Amino acid sequence: MLDKNAEAVVAKARKQAEERAQGYREKALGMYPWICGRCSREFTRANLHELTVHHRNHDHDYNPPDGSNWELLCLYCHDYEHQKLTEAGYGGSAGDTGTPAKATHNPFADLKSLLKKT
Repeated sequence: MLDKNAEAVVAKARKQAEERAQGYREKALGMYPWICGRCSREFTRANLHELTVHHRNHDHDYNPPDGSNWELLCLYCHDYEHQKLTEAGYGGSAGDTGTPAKATHNPFADLKSLLKKT
């Protein structure tokens, strides 16, 4: 469990992050149409909470006033963008458009001889 001082530091950091996010979110919602940049789903005031601001370079502290590092994405497309980044760290990507490496292992390559042994 955290001591009182650590709890205060964590609370302050969370508050600052929320304030920072609120600032760029409001700016992005004012700059761009309320449409997901990936799936083209349209949003209204009733479901606007499902539209998020994605940082193209994944740096939440880089918020140029022209909005060039932002794009509006629905919750699902935003999650997919971050999943691609996670998977890229493991050597592949959910959005990889390159040709996948061909399989080199053939489990049935020597099946005939394996069947003769039984």
